[in-house]
Amino acid sequence: MVLDEQRRPLRDAEVPDPRPGEGQVLVRVHSCGVCRTDLHVVDGDLADPRLPLVPGHQIVGTVVERGQGAERFQTGDRVGIPWLGWTCGECRYCRSGRENLCERALFTGYQLDGGYAELAAADERYAFGLPGGYDDLQAAPLLCAGLIGYRSLRLCGDAERLGLYGFGASAHIICQVAVHEGREVYAITRPGDESGQAFARELGAIWAGAADEVPDALDAAIVFAPAGEIVPAALRVLAPGGTVVCAGIHMTDIPSFSYELLWGERTVRSVANLTRRDGEEFLELAPRAGLRTRVTEYPLADANRALDDLRAGRVRGAAVLTTSAEAQAHG
Repeated sequence: MVLDEQRRPLRDAEVPDPRPGEGQVLVRVHSCGVCRTDLHVVDGDLADPRLPLVPGHQIVGTVVERGQGAERFQTGDRVGIPWLGWTCGECRYCRSGRENLCERALFTGYQLDGGYAELAAADERYAFGLPGGYDDLQAAPLLCAGLIGYRSLRLCGDAERLGLYGFGASAHIICQVAVHEGREVYAITRPGDESGQAFARELGAIWAGAADEVPDALDAAIVFAPAGEIVPAALRVLAPGGTVVCAGIHMTDIPSFSYELLWGERTVRSVANLTRRDGEEFLELAPRAGLRTRVTEYPLADANRALDDLRAGRVRGAAVLTTSAEAQAHG
């Protein structure tokens, strides 16, 4: 599925098979998660994607060919390909363990062709081996919804009371991690979203409701919804010393707010991309924490419908495209 122009539907196309370059692996795609970042690319919120482009950066598949010098994986290995697709290794960010801020980074499904396809080529250094116990559908959301959520959670420190604003793909995973760690989770949804609130409580949230109903002061909040007006709303219920973490790559403008909301050593910060260490830590944690992803499956050819459903808030959990009969959903 090809994006020829932003703000236009994807095109179902036959394109030449990609070839693995030096240090790359060629992967037969079994499933690919549909992320809100894909929406931002398609809808034009993120500028200057490489066009034409194959979107998608939560890729699960098996290695079918190795390029020259590729040694990490063997043919037949199951791997995951995430958003971060390449870094220079030379800039001050890469040299200080902050490759997520690399000045020349390239991103899967943005500057590099991604997983809305039957085949994808990827730098093997930025691919992950995947834990057992997750089928191809369930594994796909771990590769961005899980990874970005995990990095966001780490930036919350040891916060006991954690608010999650927007209970979509990422929040439904990180709610489980936070509960596993013994935190109290407060799920903040759209007013009247009773099914979303019930879903959050099912996953261990001690409270779920609308933003103006939060009953207790929060030690930290993660904003997954791309709506800037949520930031001052979260600050209003944040305890002194707490942190609001903005987890998205794009957000509407944050409205002005009084300094009083920030005072008390409260912090507002963003999350940018991920590091390979984030991925390794999270994928090791996922089975220990008993994480399970809830997915809605779409055939690859229905990618536009999946994006429409995500855009309209009709997806509970995560949307995942399937390109292979091997990708089967369980639960």
